[in-house]
This record gives sequence, C-alpha cells and structure tokens, in this order.
Amino acid sequence: MQVQNVNLPITVTGRHVTVTEAMRTHAHKKVEGLHLDYPKIIEAKVILDVQKNRQKAEVILHCANHITIEADTETGDMYASIDETLSKIARRMRKYKTRMLKSHRPRKQSVRHLEERIFAAEMPEDHQDPVKPVIVHKDNYRIRPMFEDDAIMEMELSERSFIVFQNAENDKLSVLYRRKDGDYGMIEPAMV
Repeated sequence: MQVQNVNLPITVTGRHVTVTEAMRTHAHKKVEGLHLDYPKIIEAKVILDVQKNRQKAEVILHCANHITIEADTETGDMYASIDETLSKIARRMRKYKTRMLKSHRPRKQSVRHLEERIFAAEMPEDHQDPVKPVIVHKDNYRIRPMFEDDAIMEMELSERSFIVFQNAENDKLSVLYRRKDGDYGMIEPAMV
C-alpha cells in the first residue's frame, strides 16, 4: 500500500494573488498527505484564486489509468479552502477505489450440494483397493495475456493467492503466487 506520495510533482499557482511560501508549504503538505493506494497520483496542480472577499482553491490530480480528479472550494480563508478541497479529493479517490474493488470482487456463491454417499462403518481388512480422490469443485479459469505488473495488481484485487496468465513479454504461460514472506514468486515453464 502506498503510504506517502514520494517525489510527487506538485505545482502551486496563483490567480490574482501572489502565492506565499506558507501557502505553498501548506498545499504541498496536504497533497502529499493523501494516503491512498488507488488511484496512484502522477501529478498534482493546486490553483489558488482571490476575487473580492472570496478565496478559492482548486486541485487537479492526474492519476494512473487516465483518471483525472478535480475539486474546488470557495471560503473566506485560503487555508480553509485548501483543506476543504483536499477532503473532497480524498472522498473522490475513495469512490474510485471502491468502484474498482466492487467490479473485481468475486460473486457470492450459493450453497454447493455434494453428491451424498454412504460408507460402511467398518472397512473389511481384505479390502486392498486404493482410495481415489474426489474432485468436489471445478472452476473455469480465464487465462489472459498481461504483463507482470498487471498480474500483480489483478492478484491484489482478488482473494486468490495465485494467478495464471499468459506473459505478454514472452508469450509463456506463467503462474504468479504470493509467498509467505509477503513477496511474489513466479513460475514459468521451461522446455527440457
């Protein structure tokens, strides 16, 4: 999870006002303080505007996956405008994350009915047949071509501990899995 936006390019500009160092620092701290992992912020623009008794703050975030988030607020104080605008931005970012998670959330499954079997209470001692394993659940798994980064994101969004995909870089069937230490491992077939 992205804890802080590191080296985020933030542009603070003013319309009808000269931007003081205190306003610039306040805007920088607030934008860098957005602690959300989706959507990842690529660039941030803060526009401060003063018109008569109204002080307006507008924030435009350019995020990954071609997402642009904009918000603005007018109050009597510039710092309050910045704070309120960034709280609106945080709500909209959570909204995007919730939408993405809902679209990738697995469907609730209905109750599975298994075939009923009756076994003898005691197995005869002369019974030598090996016990065959029984498949209790079959699942269709869609294999798509994707890059390793996309596979990691897809696996993070699902509840599975692995993902099977066709690697777009080398067209090999690959299995990406989560290791016990929290890192990822990948299995690719090798011709012998």
